[in-house]
Amino acid sequence: MKAFQVSQLAHPSKIPLTTDLPVPEPKEGQVLVDVYAAGLNFFDILQAQGLYQTKPPLPFILGAEFAGRISASSPIPTGCPYKPGDKVFGYTQGAFAEHICVHPKVLLPIPRGISFEQASAIPLTYGTSFFGIVERAQAKSGEWVLIHAGAGGVGIAACQIAKAVGCKVIATASSEDKRRICTERGGVDAVVDYSKDGWQKQVMDITNGKGVDVVYDPVGLILPSLKCTAWNARIVVVGFAAGNIEKIPANLILLKQVSIVGLFWGETAGKRDPKTGEKVMRGLLEMLSKGKFKPVTYEPQLLGLERVSEGLKKLEDRKVWGRAVVSIKQDHQAKL
Repeated sequence: MKAFQVSQLAHPSKIPLTTDLPVPEPKEGQVLVDVYAAGLNFFDILQAQGLYQTKPPLPFILGAEFAGRISASSPIPTGCPYKPGDKVFGYTQGAFAEHICVHPKVLLPIPRGISFEQASAIPLTYGTSFFGIVERAQAKSGEWVLIHAGAGGVGIAACQIAKAVGCKVIATASSEDKRRICTERGGVDAVVDYSKDGWQKQVMDITNGKGVDVVYDPVGLILPSLKCTAWNARIVVVGFAAGNIEKIPANLILLKQVSIVGLFWGETAGKRDPKTGEKVMRGLLEMLSKGKFKPVTYEPQLLGLERVSEGLKKLEDRKVWGRAVVSIKQDHQAKL
């Protein structure tokens, strides 16, 4: 079996692909999944170097998000809702491999019309953005939503989800190409270059002086965003991609009666509030099943586990729009 196995902690670019691992054997209660696609995440780069909070014992297989089929040779535990050949996706350690053993409870069915590559982008990125837009921000149809870094993974997911809710969306991005992606792939109503001074005036002009009702911020732009929020706005803190953790003067929050809420999807779904996690995934799968949108994956497509380190380097260098995923196996059954 091929897998991106970390035997010694190092940058992914210095880790060779392992090609001779045995196919893993499911433990009691587990199923074997043939992996067709896997999502690439920035934390994979950190974990390979021992710099991430989750530190599996060496050796370990990198990767977390995957999509594939229940293997023809897989045992089917009592009560398992899947059978061999079923298309599933999920999230667990060891996604960068041709096969993976998991408990059925971490799996979900791939909606009709969604590819393996698109499905491998769902658990973290689209789960985060649905949780942020629908649950934490309580965005409503007709409201203005400002989404920072709109061409990035969680950004473009938030754009699509906000539009599916019925919101009017303004996306920010620092380059013309990324702003084009926001419009063409994210379906936003307007785009703004947040690297230029005075971008907030553009937002105010777009909203006819009202300001935005929701700010979705994976960058670290809360303070400048307060200049273009409406009364009773909600700001969702997703992350700090710019590297700056802001200190916000409380009087600015008071003056517009703004609510600032945090978002920690992994901790919510995996530990603190699994019921909310299940609710989010049900809502997300309903949107996908109804064809409201399809996950946006980076092109050109990365083919083969041999491309994992290349894809992670593109991600590290901020050359990726949408979600970077690696295609591991071709779906010949789809042609039958």
